[in-house]
Amino acid sequence: MADAYAGRRERVREHCSAAGADAALITRAANVRYLTGCAPCGATLLLTRERALLAVPDDLPPDDSGEHLIAPDVTQLPVAAGTDTALAAAAAAASFGVAGLAVEEHDLTVSRHRAVAGLAERARLADLGQVVERLRVVKDEHEIADLRIAAEIADQALGELLESILVGRTERHLAMELERRMIDHGADRASFPVSVGTGSHSGQAAHQPTDRRVEEGDFLTVVMGAQYRGYGVSTARTFVIGAAPAPWQVELHRLVFRAQRAGREALGPGVEQCVPDRAARQVLEAAGHTEASPHPVGHGIGLEIREAPRLGPSDMGKLDSRVPVTVGPGVHLPGKGGVRIEDTLVVRPLEEGGPELLTITTKELLAL
Repeated sequence: MADAYAGRRERVREHCSAAGADAALITRAANVRYLTGCAPCGATLLLTRERALLAVPDDLPPDDSGEHLIAPDVTQLPVAAGTDTALAAAAAAASFGVAGLAVEEHDLTVSRHRAVAGLAERARLADLGQVVERLRVVKDEHEIADLRIAAEIADQALGELLESILVGRTERHLAMELERRMIDHGADRASFPVSVGTGSHSGQAAHQPTDRRVEEGDFLTVVMGAQYRGYGVSTARTFVIGAAPAPWQVELHRLVFRAQRAGREALGPGVEQCVPDRAARQVLEAAGHTEASPHPVGHGIGLEIREAPRLGPSDMGKLDSRVPVTVGPGVHLPGKGGVRIEDTLVVRPLEEGGPELLTITTKELLAL
């Protein structure tokens, strides 16, 4: 991985040189990790033409796991606890005689930007923009391997839960158990708070688990993901509790399944980002289900749970190969419940087998 990190940093240097900057100050946690391997800890990376200097709080506990090793060609600058590492890195830039410093203005607050400018007073500050975020869109095979493991962990935790007795348990308890199971299986943590919705809560896009108990005949929707070595996935499945599902439940699940499959099958290098959304949405709209404020059917995923690209109805960029994305349409019927089905996939060309499905828990309507 050391060569991979070095290659990423070199691409940032090339951008800075082309823009007339001597150095870059990287403060966004996911970007620092992408360029150094340093797990989020409030660190700041100063990247000059000659060196990579990582300002880190000096009160960090040692990492004995061996999973978050900082690249060996990155020099660490310990910073006293409570001190802003961005300011320490800016001071270092001044001592190196940096004349042009590119900063991530979208990450810095106004006060931090002023403080950085004050410490690097002889340097001309410029906006680095989302250069690193754009580099992060296309993943290398090391990153995809971590995503595969994260997906396996999530699938395993969900599969174990489905084998247990669910009736009478609360949404909140089930969500907590899923998070615990993922950690037990090797996840850093859940990639986002697990959502469990049952009965009238099922099928909602961002439901916060409550103390509502699972009852016979309920739909049960689980939205979850595991994070492994910083890389997270997202998956959603909907099941029915107890006896055979009611006809309306079968029909609604079949509809969302078809929409999700249409969205997945529309993925491919060179495809406009709006196409998977359009493919899934057309299936739902043909059955009379429309949204007043359409939510994108999916988005990129990786070191952050929501990354570029966005797969929405008005997104006109084009997908690249080796870009992990989610595809997750859903329908919620107020007062009754609904269905949500989501997968994490990697965009690949047809000659490589087409989209690579990472989250493989069955999407059939199981009666639990």
